[in-house]
Amino acid sequence: MSKILFHAAQLVPGSESKNNNLFHQIIIWLYNLPHKFFAPNFTTIINCLKSDVIENNLAAISDLERIAVTQPKYHWVIIDILSKFVRVNAADISTKDLTVNSSTKNRQVIQAAISVISKRDSKQEPDDEQLDLSYTDLRGLNLQGVNFQHTNLYQSNLAGVNLAGANLEGAILTAANLEGANLNFANLSGAILSAANLDKANLGNANLQGANLYLASLQGAVLNDAILQGANLRETKLSMYSREQGTGNREQG
Repeated sequence: MSKILFHAAQLVPGSESKNNNLFHQIIIWLYNLPHKFFAPNFTTIINCLKSDVIENNLAAISDLERIAVTQPKYHWVIIDILSKFVRVNAADISTKDLTVNSSTKNRQVIQAAISVISKRDSKQEPDDEQLDLSYTDLRGLNLQGVNFQHTNLYQSNLAGVNLAGANLEGAILTAANLEGANLNFANLSGAILSAANLDKANLGNANLQGANLYLASLQGAVLNDAILQGANLRETKLSMYSREQGTGNREQG
């Protein structure tokens, strides 16, 4: 059992966290599964998740998704494990490395983990917990329609990412790089975008109601029909192109 906890502690922040008891339960539960089920024990899943073989990574993520779905009481623990996995593996990479084969494989695994995280059930999340994807480099991923509601994306790199229709309500995007991102029809209501780079981003039909855009840069951004009611635009950098695009902005109650 100590060996299993050793592996687990490397993926779950703080072995003494309040989730620790629940984590013990999930280990015991996995050990008692019939062999014909998707995983013989937790060590196998952790080792597959840490493996350099992409097929092992994807299998582990699939196994964790099944646990989250079939055992709702373990939902947040699984989301926490996967978010930690993304933070560790989605470190900042150069634009050149995005085209390298090994990097492409890595992005495929990160995409799979994000897909599971995006399906999370907010009703199963503790009130005092927050999904943490801060300092991550998510370029090259397809995040269309992703659920990042109230997610910490502080200083994340989302440049050029497709976030069309994404739910970013109340998300922390302070100092995030969203240059050239597609945020068409995205929900950014109440989001914190202070000092964020939104240059050339597509914010057409986006809901920015009550968003904090203090010191954000939107030079060359498209703001057609965006909802800006109650948004903090103090010291926001807007080019003439952006202002002209924003003349049709909607303000709805």
